[in-house]
Amino acid sequence: MEAVVVDAGTKLLKAGFAVPDQPPSMVIPTQMKQVPEDESSTDASLLENVIVDPVVRGFIRDWDAMEDLLSHVLYTGLGWEIGNEGQILFTDPLATPKAVREQLVQMMFEKFNISGFFASEQAVLSLYAVGRISGCTVDIGHGKMDIASVIEGAVQHISSRRFEIGGLDLTNLFAQELRKSNPLVNFSISDVEKLKERYASCAEDDAAYQKIQQACPEEQHTLPDGQVIKIGRERYTVGEALFQPSILGLELHGIVEQLVRCISTVSSENHRQLLENTVLCGGSASMTGFEDRFQKEASLSSSAIRPCLVKPPEYMPDNLSKYSAWVGGAILAKVVFPQNQHVTKADYDETGPSIVHRKCF
Repeated sequence: MEAVVVDAGTKLLKAGFAVPDQPPSMVIPTQMKQVPEDESSTDASLLENVIVDPVVRGFIRDWDAMEDLLSHVLYTGLGWEIGNEGQILFTDPLATPKAVREQLVQMMFEKFNISGFFASEQAVLSLYAVGRISGCTVDIGHGKMDIASVIEGAVQHISSRRFEIGGLDLTNLFAQELRKSNPLVNFSISDVEKLKERYASCAEDDAAYQKIQQACPEEQHTLPDGQVIKIGRERYTVGEALFQPSILGLELHGIVEQLVRCISTVSSENHRQLLENTVLCGGSASMTGFEDRFQKEASLSSSAIRPCLVKPPEYMPDNLSKYSAWVGGAILAKVVFPQNQHVTKADYDETGPSIVHRKCF
């Protein structure tokens, strides 16, 4: 049986057996609804709308909910049998606390009785997906944005940064802007999320964005409940916030400048190797016009060596940026498990959860 690869994000969980040139077989919402244990309970109707977030800003926060979610994924979704569990590889967000890593390996061995465990950082895996072992990743997830530099398969933590902004914040910004231009409409966040995925765009450059602010054609869109809304320049505000975070009320440099500043902290002899192998990943990286705008901003960068994007190999699945860490995990799983580089049940029984730091990072 192939090892299972799991990439648990704030919004979506990607899981499947390690087949590197195919997308993950399961892509499901991470968020869950609380189900009452006793249907006849008077509190049942109250619990129906209780939302549980197992993952917050990229890190597991609700371990009971995560156990339930993984149980569904592994046994129902992927067909594991109780008593015959296999091996599993998890992707690990930048700056994951040691305690979270230990709790994860403990849960997998003690609750799921797995036969082998491995974890690797998402930045490393996203580079593996495009055939690189050194480079930079700009990962814009739903709950966080990671900028990481990787040399020979190792994250350089001194020149990597995690920002607590992501697709969730862009959705909230879009909702705020849409309410200004459609004051009589009652938007749900799930409606706005879908509208963002369909309409959000990046202007060609700052000058084009300023022009759009003065005049922008409007489109009409009918919501599921029949309300009709107008969408115009708001769609460009979402993308612009990544290049001008002041739109979100943040005192930060734009995404390209942040990347260049992170890399400036490593030895100059590595700058070219890192910046010329830049990979964009995460759901928001697939926004219309984002890649073109990123490249344009990169060409105007003050850096002596300018960031240059790596194109994925043609044999890789479409929309690779959305699940590049999962694909990289599938590639790595083909190496670490057959070569016995993973944490075995015997390793865990002998050393305990702290074995994860020695064998995986």
